[in-house]
This record gives sequence, structure tokens and C-alpha cells, in this order.
Amino acid sequence: MSNPLYLYSVFNCVAETGSISKAAKTLYISQPAVSKLIANLEESFGMAFFTRSSRGVRLTDEGQVLYQYTKEAFDIIRQGEERVMRMKELGVGHLRIGVSATLCKYVLLPYLNRFLKEYPHVKITIESQSTLHTLKQLENNTLDIGLVAKPAHDKIFEFIPLYEIEDIFVATRDYLDNLRLREEEEDIFAAANVMLLDEENISRMYIEKYFDENNIRPQHVLEVSSMDLLIEFAKTGLGVGCVIKEFVSDELASGQLVRIPLKKPVNKREIGFCYNKATHLSDSMVKFIGFLNS
Repeated sequence: MSNPLYLYSVFNCVAETGSISKAAKTLYISQPAVSKLIANLEESFGMAFFTRSSRGVRLTDEGQVLYQYTKEAFDIIRQGEERVMRMKELGVGHLRIGVSATLCKYVLLPYLNRFLKEYPHVKITIESQSTLHTLKQLENNTLDIGLVAKPAHDKIFEFIPLYEIEDIFVATRDYLDNLRLREEEEDIFAAANVMLLDEENISRMYIEKYFDENNIRPQHVLEVSSMDLLIEFAKTGLGVGCVIKEFVSDELASGQLVRIPLKKPVNKREIGFCYNKATHLSDSMVKFIGFLNS
């Protein structure tokens, strides 16, 4: 059978109407064409599915068995069509987003809150992971979009910028005062307990590059798994923390943390949403991109 689905749809229509002529009108094809297609179907099975009479056609026992299955199959297809159209009407969809824990809390959640108020029927799946992992999944098309620092290889990705962030070093005033009392070393990075994100974090890689370019060699490094913990450790007075300025604005304003001046500030970075240029944009993605650009 060159097109079995079409043959079965013709068979199903003849079985439901009980007439070759009525089926032809329903399908907008000629009666001879319907008769020929039914004959081809019967020939492929080597059995008759209809008995013909002057009053129309009637299913044979074998035809009745086949009709039970074709009817169920086409009913399921119709249900699928109705559900898809209903999804379209309601704006139902699914969006898979990759994001680091830090950017999820401080940046993504406010955007999602506003987006879901506008499109409440879109299902959101968030994969909290490193930026490097998110970019890899975007490249492999296992995520729809990611919230990341602007990737270096933008030939693969489309990037929608949000704003710039600045990496700074902070500590409590008490920690810095005590450090000056017990250490003669003027280089704060050599004397202090420097708290950084773990080595697989893209923010850590960015700071390591800054250290190399400025010949900075921290002597006492404490690795922390998340930005939230790093901020809390700095507020507790455990050392000098490398944090994102925009995420400690309240602590800086209140004096709970103080910013440590640098001879050369760390260059600002751009963050935004990123997706694979080659990927098919689902309806949910089109809505989300439109929301971001509005």
C-alpha cells in the first residue's frame, strides 16, 4: 500500500456512510476513484471488506473487525487535533530554561513572574546548573533557552541582552580592621581569606582571568558552591568575597558589607537570554522572546 493512511480513511468513510457515492461526495473524489481504492485495499489483504448491493455497501465480518480499529484510530487522531487546537487557543506550551542558581534567584524569577501572568498556560521547566552546562545543552537542543553571561562563541547562539553586571570584592568592616591589625602584608589578596565560587563556575573563570591579567596571586582561597553562600560567608566575616555588585546592593547601602577598592576594576559582563540560532522556535519560545523584547 503506497499510502495506507489515506486508504484506511477512504475505507472508514465508506463504512460510516454505507455508500460509495456518499463517501465520494464526503471525500471530494469521484465514485470510480473510491471503488478503485477500496478494491486495492481488499486486494492487498486478499479478502472482501464490503458486500455490494443496489442499496449500497455493507461490511463483511472481516470488514467489521478492521473498521473497529480504523474508527478508533481516526477518533484518536480527531481528539489529538482538537487538543492541539485547544492548546493553541489557550496558549498552552512548554518552555525549558537553563540557568545558574544565582541568576535564577536574582534575575530569572522576576521575569517568569511577569511572563506567567501574561501566559498562565505555559509550563516552565527550570534546570538549575552551571552556565557551561546550559550552553552545552542549548548547543545540543535539549533546552529551549538559557539565562547566561554573554557567550564568547556567538556564531551558534542568538543573545538577548538584559543588563551588565559587575564583579566586586567585599568584606565586613570588622574583618578588614582585624586583618590590618594582624597582617603586615599590604596586598589584601595575599593576606586575606579570599572566597570564590568553585572552579567550574564561569564567574570563577572570569575572575581567574582577571587575576592572571593583573598578576594577583591569592594565598588563601576558600571555594564556595553558590553565590548565596558566598554572600552569607562574607556577611559573617569569614573573609573577602568575590560577589556580583547588583546582588549585594542592600548590604552595601546599609554598610553590612564594604566594597574593597581595586587598582583596576573588573570589567563588567553582560547577561541575557540565549538560544541556539538553528533551533526550531516553538510557539512558547516565540511568546517568550516577544515578551523579552517588549
